[in-house]
Amino acid sequence: MSIHPTAIVEDGAELGNVEIGPFCHVRAGAILHDGVILESHGVVESGVEIGANTRVSPFAVLGGPPQHLGCKGEGARLVIGANNIIREYVTMNRGTVAGGGVTRVGDNGFFMTGSHVAHDCQVGDHVIFANGVAIGGHVHIGDHAFLGGLCAIHQHCRVGEHAFIGGCAAVTKDVIPFASAVGNHARLVGLNIVGLKRRGFEHKTLHDLRAAYKILFSGDAVFKDRLEVVRGKYVQSADVMRMLSFIDAGKSRPLMTPDRDG
Repeated sequence: MSIHPTAIVEDGAELGNVEIGPFCHVRAGAILHDGVILESHGVVESGVEIGANTRVSPFAVLGGPPQHLGCKGEGARLVIGANNIIREYVTMNRGTVAGGGVTRVGDNGFFMTGSHVAHDCQVGDHVIFANGVAIGGHVHIGDHAFLGGLCAIHQHCRVGEHAFIGGCAAVTKDVIPFASAVGNHARLVGLNIVGLKRRGFEHKTLHDLRAAYKILFSGDAVFKDRLEVVRGKYVQSADVMRMLSFIDAGKSRPLMTPDRDG
């Protein structure tokens, strides 16, 4: 363990074999697992747990109180997984009791400078938040999602696994898995084919996803009927079924669609 003499580590903080740089502040009740590195000037609040081998750059604030006028400072948590890279000025807020009590960030994420995770968000594994990304309260981000610089995700929205959100996009509706969304307000523009190819998706899977996407978002039939066509035609495709499960799980939520001429 290495703790710089200018750092403040309060009694009651639980530390593994960690490195804490100059002028950091780790409050009582924080938990830092083996291999965590706080480079300098970072703040880790009470109720925060940081997984093994996560590296935190200067001036990040992890576990600040929710930016929510209804929050009265009740005990809640921020749980960050292992092997994350958290760059300068990143902020991640604790959950609220009313919202479930835990903001959760998965493993192997890359959170670039100035990105923000609000209260009660659930962020998956292997995500990338580019510079200045901001996600509002209660947002769900799926595994392997890529959020482009300065994009904003409205509270309660869901972004599916392997989705791509373009830079400066304003997302106000749920984005299905594997899709690309751009613009203000953002609209679907197809599938994230480049990202899927980079991650080794097979040609047959890409073909099925493309065909299912076309059925879902084109034609004159009502959406629920198109949904059932896809469900019947691609029942053997696990990835298409994951797309449909995402849609089924959010029936009370607005779903992002392409422009009619897109």
